[in-house]
Amino acid sequence: MSTTGLQSLDYIVFFIYLIGVSAYGYWIYKKKSSKEVSSTDYFLAEGSLTFWAIGASIIASNISAEHFIGMSGSGFAIGLAISSYEWMAAASLIVVALFILPVYLKNKIYTMPQFLRERYSPTVATIMAVFWLLLYVFVNLTSILYLGALALEVTAGLDFNYGIVGLGLFAIVITIGGMKVIGYTDVVQVIVLVMGGLATTYLALDLVSQHFNRPGLFNALALLKEQADSHFHMILPKENPFYKDLPGLTVIIGAMWINNLAYFGCNQYIIQRSLGASLPTARKGILFAALLKLLIPIIVVIPGIAAFVLYQNGMFQQEMLDGNAVKPDHAYPVLLNLLPAGLKGMAFAALTAAIVASLAGKANSISTIFTLDIYKQYIAPHATERQLVRVGRYTIYVAMGIGILIAPQLRVLDQAYQFIQEYSSFITPGVFAIFILGMFWKRTTSAAALTAALLTIPLSTAGKFMYPEIPFLDRMGYIFLILCAVIAAISLADPKSKNNPKALDIQASMFQPGKSFVIGSVLICGVLAALYTIFW
Repeated sequence: MSTTGLQSLDYIVFFIYLIGVSAYGYWIYKKKSSKEVSSTDYFLAEGSLTFWAIGASIIASNISAEHFIGMSGSGFAIGLAISSYEWMAAASLIVVALFILPVYLKNKIYTMPQFLRERYSPTVATIMAVFWLLLYVFVNLTSILYLGALALEVTAGLDFNYGIVGLGLFAIVITIGGMKVIGYTDVVQVIVLVMGGLATTYLALDLVSQHFNRPGLFNALALLKEQADSHFHMILPKENPFYKDLPGLTVIIGAMWINNLAYFGCNQYIIQRSLGASLPTARKGILFAALLKLLIPIIVVIPGIAAFVLYQNGMFQQEMLDGNAVKPDHAYPVLLNLLPAGLKGMAFAALTAAIVASLAGKANSISTIFTLDIYKQYIAPHATERQLVRVGRYTIYVAMGIGILIAPQLRVLDQAYQFIQEYSSFITPGVFAIFILGMFWKRTTSAAALTAALLTIPLSTAGKFMYPEIPFLDRMGYIFLILCAVIAAISLADPKSKNNPKALDIQASMFQPGKSFVIGSVLICGVLAALYTIFW
């Protein structure tokens, strides 16, 4: 597939974005930096992030190249059903804000390993901290760099290796200022991401309306439904070829909840944005993120469906092919190449913003876990706040350097994203079982948690290879239930668990939301109910 590259006006627009975000980040750093350096302020932006900065930062960290390229490609191949990952995430974020976040904030939890250390034992915490560091550095950070550079190469003709280095260096500039700079620059990143994404959506719908000679955006949406009715069903039947990816009702009443609650509620990378704020502010921030989640399919899935309709009607016949096979992941780059000068620069900036924000968030989480859960716990227990911040910055340099060196090696993999996603999620059932039972069942013991942590990968591996016919999400749900049973059996067998000294103090008053949160949650759930009813 060829690319038309960027024109002069596109480069001007892109560099305005690049310089603007960097300058804004530096201004925030100088404006909000205190004379006394605090590690909690550096890693968590304690008390200084507004709700809209928290919400925007969660979305900016979550959305990356795989959404623009991969989810748009899934829109081309599967249709609107892939939106369940985004729309059910909105519902999951409400649950996280209501039930999980108060537990962290009441117990002054700053990192996920800290929670495991205080609730269970240093052994459980250290095992998981090391695992998370290895996963974040060698899988997640590296894959974001790889997929990001690949996306920029395909969409703009940017040299792959230069893309990796450029993305890494830009992310470092954003990250070394700490969570305050990440949080506030992410607001700009999300604005750019949404504007650039909407520009591509508008172009895609306009192309559809022109092709069928029925001008108007609403006509274009109606045409999509007419021309690709099979692409507008949220719940896939068993005979659907993509049932294994989105197994029917599992996406609304099954293991999609486990996947989302573990990702948004037990993942340092995401929840860290909320841990330095007050409970009302953090809840509003997560609710704002849930609202933004509703918009993501408009930006990434609708263009993919539009590309499918145009392809079926004779357009993009060569551009969508890789050899003799149709390549769904070409859908978004094909549309991007048709944008006029200037708008393509904005869309290119949106793609870069999504990638860099994800890199910055991941690097900050790596820095936080290493500094607070490894360095401070085992290497320098008496380190000063200034030393902790310095080590945090050095950790960012080292992690990004490793990512830049390893990322080019991923080119040898076929479908790197799908491979990485599935195998990274082997840990999800165990993590969620350990966290959720540790929070809400006082008898959960350290021995039970350690057993579940050690079993989750072997069980996931066995499930994949012994029962390959079971859809991935269903398999994850079964393993979660098995691990919950294991934790319950081991905990109940220990008579000391009746008076567990490590149990958390949970009170009903912690889970009482404010009136504005309730109203916002009801509105979001109402929109979700309407969407699933209309597109069932």
